[in-house]
Amino acid sequence: MPDLSHTAVADPAAFEERLRSVPQAPGVYLWKDAHNILLYVGKSKSLRDRMRSYFSAAHALGAKTRRMVGQIADFDIIVTQSELEALLLEMNLIKQHRPRYNVLLKDDKSYPYIKVTLQDGWPRVFTTRKVLDDGARYFGPYASAGSVYKTLDLLNRLFAFRPSYECKDSKFARHRNMGKPCLYYDMKRCLGPCVPGLVSQEEYRRAIESVCRFLEGRSDQIIRDVRQRMEQAAEDLNFERAAYLRDQLRSIEKVLEKQQVLRTVDTDQDVLAFAREDGSAVVQVLFIRGGKLINAEPFTLQGAEDASDAELLGSFITQFYGAAPNIPSNLLLAEHVEEPMIIERWLSQKRGQKVEVQVPRRGEKRRLIELASQNAAQKLNELRLQWLNSEQRAVAGLSALRDHLDLPALPRRIECYDISNIQGAQSVASMVVFTEGEPRPSAYRRFKIKTVAGANDVASIGEVIRRRFKRAADALASANDSGAESESEAEATPAARAAWADLPDVLFVDGGRGQVNAALAALLELGFEHIPVVGIAKGQSRDRFDLVRADRDDPLVLARDSQALHLVQRIDEEAHRFAITYHRKLRDASTLKSPLEEIPGIGPKRKRALLKAFGSIQGLRQASIDELAAVPGMTRKAAEELKSLL
Repeated sequence: MPDLSHTAVADPAAFEERLRSVPQAPGVYLWKDAHNILLYVGKSKSLRDRMRSYFSAAHALGAKTRRMVGQIADFDIIVTQSELEALLLEMNLIKQHRPRYNVLLKDDKSYPYIKVTLQDGWPRVFTTRKVLDDGARYFGPYASAGSVYKTLDLLNRLFAFRPSYECKDSKFARHRNMGKPCLYYDMKRCLGPCVPGLVSQEEYRRAIESVCRFLEGRSDQIIRDVRQRMEQAAEDLNFERAAYLRDQLRSIEKVLEKQQVLRTVDTDQDVLAFAREDGSAVVQVLFIRGGKLINAEPFTLQGAEDASDAELLGSFITQFYGAAPNIPSNLLLAEHVEEPMIIERWLSQKRGQKVEVQVPRRGEKRRLIELASQNAAQKLNELRLQWLNSEQRAVAGLSALRDHLDLPALPRRIECYDISNIQGAQSVASMVVFTEGEPRPSAYRRFKIKTVAGANDVASIGEVIRRRFKRAADALASANDSGAESESEAEATPAARAAWADLPDVLFVDGGRGQVNAALAALLELGFEHIPVVGIAKGQSRDRFDLVRADRDDPLVLARDSQALHLVQRIDEEAHRFAITYHRKLRDASTLKSPLEEIPGIGPKRKRALLKAFGSIQGLRQASIDELAAVPGMTRKAAEELKSLL
């Protein structure tokens, strides 16, 4: 019989009966807590046996798994036709919900890729964080934006395509209308496709194809192509062109000298090894293309505590290659994964060709595994030192803050609120959250001020605090209360309601005694008066961060070398940044919307064409009537009227 004594199950008999009815079939199981929040997603070829194993011997479970079992109150199952279907469903559910107790690829939604817009007449090469089915080619993901920027800069120096960030479509169209290239053409960092006659579309596309081949590791083809064109230019007595290609060839060869040539077979491989410590892990991926090591990227996993090496590596593979646009024909792994045949079938299906997964034990391939392991260990050590330094600073700041504010314990959760507007227009508020002294962006919230007219920060703070803690009161009263006010429909979910119920240990507001009293009045009205409220008063140049309490006549002046000051400053500036970013977004949207939509004869199509050509209202103001009239769909009369009104 399953032991449910250490769980949050309300009716053990009914829960046990449901467990008995779980089939011995492949599928996915979802553990949930008392608030119906998803804790963990798992798969198994035998659902009943796997699910009952969580309750058979609690002492044999790891610490993290015991914590999870202690919160289990409910479950769902989804039976599948095969183990491969179970794997695909598990992947999708983990990606969608990112459950707390699963091993997760950290920040997997924001890893950058290099995008080459082959579907465009004059393709661009730039970084993106979304992979779309739009005809473009994608390379990556990369572990950091810094890796992408360095790669793009190198590629631009080698192949002189449109500069990644300096040549958007609006600038391209502007220079095409002017008939004059920008400075990058003179610097030999761009072939000048914006001006007809400087470069043919065929030649420009050849440069873009070289970019793709370079990213694929097909460098031999690039060298052959450039050398042939150089020799042809010399035969045609086009010595300036031949000299340019000669310099390009030398640059490419110099870069390729740094790529490590391996003695493995001439094939595409990814090498995966990892290092782990406590609940953290780093997976190092070596990208080998055509027998050359072209790139190496470290990726961080979270929630790796209690996970076996096989589970850890398998979780990484499914999450990483689930989003990767390119999969090599061979994966070399440091350890075996769970259900390797299923992983191989899935990878082969995704690639469209056979993918082989190997765990080499000797030879050149094993040395590659060791190289990847060394890199992973080094990266984990760097991260550990960063975490330790960050944790030490956080603890010192929280301890000092506790002493200054006479709090009973270290404040686990701190919330800070700030108001942003210009003379009362587009007034918004931000709520930022710090847990254990570190920012928690997933818990940030932003509000449009609804009931306050004009620039009244005091009343605005009162409105925002009232709205935030009204949600908290509703969530605490009933986890399933569908009548709770919400900023968006998505926040009607059980998980969102539970998030509002997580109360702060101290509440900061940007401002002085007026803002503090407004926040206290709102908290008293809703029954949360026990939460300490502190105002952050700053000088005009934001050079002071004094703390204002309702029970003290004078502000608390923090010493310049105080760790509490550093923490308060960081929290307040984050709230200010988040508020002003939202305010600018609304203001810019309003600025882009009103002038164009109020002009007769400028409909949606013309508006899109104008913004595509000139980028912004400022760009439209700077454009001449002839340039406006040259935009597809525009007439000279419409251009003259637009110019007069702008």
